[in-house]
Amino acid sequence: MPETEQTPTLEAPCTFILVRHGETASNVANTFRGRTNVPLNETGLAQAQAVAARIAQGWHPAALYASPIKRAMQTAQIIGESCQLTPIPHQSIIDIDFGQWTGLPFDEVKQRWPDELDKWIYHPGETTIPGGESIAEMHVRARQALKELSARHAGKTVVLVGHTVINRVLIMETVDIPDDCFWYIGQDTCALNLIRAEVNGRYSLLSLNDTCHLMSNTHKAQ
Repeated sequence: MPETEQTPTLEAPCTFILVRHGETASNVANTFRGRTNVPLNETGLAQAQAVAARIAQGWHPAALYASPIKRAMQTAQIIGESCQLTPIPHQSIIDIDFGQWTGLPFDEVKQRWPDELDKWIYHPGETTIPGGESIAEMHVRARQALKELSARHAGKTVVLVGHTVINRVLIMETVDIPDDCFWYIGQDTCALNLIRAEVNGRYSLLSLNDTCHLMSNTHKAQ
């Protein structure tokens, strides 16, 4: 029989705990945060404590990677304290480059770039932010990160701390859904997602936008 192309395989499945960073003032104000270094607010710090406790109680992660942006690194540092891990900055899971929209409130972007913003809302997969990045470009780095880290940590559990946009792209990459479904993937602040890199090179989405740990009254800012 003729030889067929073999799908790349891993030695053992790798499980990713994909977390969105905690809340910031910019989340509340609905600005285009992108790569601005806004810190977590009081609520965000409490959310990070809650997701850190959830991860420490439920898993024994071998490594912890985070977007180098401040709000993601702050969240990762709190997780690291609970799991005895040092966060490693990973450029491939940095937030989207919002270009000329960076730091601007939604209403100002709507006034200055109405057509481009409408396209971002209704056809995100076809949009390139003025002076910024497209979802197609983000897919390249998301794919690279998943492939690299699943091979490096085969058989282990790894925490990734990112942002709403890159997290949605990572999830779309794993389940191969159209980019125009971008807005239909929930990613609340400090939500937890579980992705398993299978030995056959495919992925399983085991949990999406899990925020059960944020419901408890025990996780309040002190």
